[in-house]
Amino acid sequence: MTIDVSTPGIQPGRLSAAQYERNFCDAHPPLTVFQAKNEADRCYYCFDAPCQTACPTGIDVPSFIQRIADGNVRGAAHTILESNPLGGMCARVCPTEVLCEQACVRNTSEDKPVEIGALQRFATDSYFQKPGAPLFTRAASTGKKIAVVGAGPAGLACAHGLARRGHDVVLFDAQPKAGGLNEYGLATYKTTDDFAQKEVAWLLSIGGISVRHGKRLGRDMELTQLLKDYDAVFLGMGLAGVNSIGIAEPQASGLRNAVEFIAELRQARDYAEVPVGRHVVVIGGGMTAVDAAVQSKKLGAESVTMVYRRGASDMGASGHEQAWALENGVHIRHWATPVEVLAEAGAVRGVRFAGTRMEADKLVAGSEEFTVEADMVLKAIGQSPDAQALGTLVELRQGRIVADAQQRTTHAKVWAGGDCCHGGRDLTVEAVEHGKVAAQSIHQALCA
Repeated sequence: MTIDVSTPGIQPGRLSAAQYERNFCDAHPPLTVFQAKNEADRCYYCFDAPCQTACPTGIDVPSFIQRIADGNVRGAAHTILESNPLGGMCARVCPTEVLCEQACVRNTSEDKPVEIGALQRFATDSYFQKPGAPLFTRAASTGKKIAVVGAGPAGLACAHGLARRGHDVVLFDAQPKAGGLNEYGLATYKTTDDFAQKEVAWLLSIGGISVRHGKRLGRDMELTQLLKDYDAVFLGMGLAGVNSIGIAEPQASGLRNAVEFIAELRQARDYAEVPVGRHVVVIGGGMTAVDAAVQSKKLGAESVTMVYRRGASDMGASGHEQAWALENGVHIRHWATPVEVLAEAGAVRGVRFAGTRMEADKLVAGSEEFTVEADMVLKAIGQSPDAQALGTLVELRQGRIVADAQQRTTHAKVWAGGDCCHGGRDLTVEAVEHGKVAAQSIHQALCA
């Protein structure tokens, strides 16, 4: 491979201000009142609704859609947020095409489900724009105090559920802002207008929740001390580590973690300040890989290639997300694994890959190799737990916390939920359900 090292590599400001504005506007604009009414009228309002069963948080979908059809948007928002206190963000990022909308009975007759996610966003957005009186109020104080570690979807849902029941909650988070992946880990075009922080502000408005930023478990506090100071502890700190790509990683500019790249873009005051390469390679096949790849293209990269070791059906990203990547000019190559990150003069110049195949139910690399030119390589092959701070206080399996159906761990005073738990699907909506269930379980345990 011959690479022209004299051409500009990673740099900011590749596009005009107008192009940045177009590229990072809302990827899927919300429904108008007229559109929402028409879409709501398509619902059959099933009595035994499969869409509700398919929702991890159990939202009464026919009920909230019926309220939209009747013009009672506030009532629709109440129905949604009663079951899912982060229903506004979930409406934006949930893979509804494989959850509620896949279960919609309209699929059998029209091959087009009711747009449940869009209707959910319409209802919650309408409420947040003109909230009026609070939908929920705080119960009388119980005098109990709970520590919630991690202000992501699981921690926020748990804190809100506990506060509603009259408990005092202290929410600890390592980041300067609450929200977890909703704030730091989602593509910018999925959650515009600082929506993550607006939702956090609404959640905290219930009262009884104090937030302490810059507090990481194992660095700034210990679980043993929390157990002494609080009546119960909920662990929802997500995944702090980033998986290795399994080969030598040279100390070269341009090689970085996709999650850090996404977080930098999310926190940027001006998209023109975020540098991107001319040729970008993203290693991985999940939602993070798609978000990193598409945003690289939207920042002005000339070519972006996603490389995944298996086939399209095995990718963590849904078919909808894969199609979105292709629509935005991302090239996806399957059945290949990285062999070497090429670097020259302290800068990334490309990645050498080997073709892969399945052999006796095992993935193996073949002798056929190819090289993809790149001045930026983003690693997006998953995150891993950082369980050192937990010691032996709770049972772990494959580095993640073991919790039962009520999110109770093996320690009587500790509950856990979200990505740090073993066996989860790494979905925002599932993390919310974990937090919601844990709040109910903690309440029952403390008030027994």
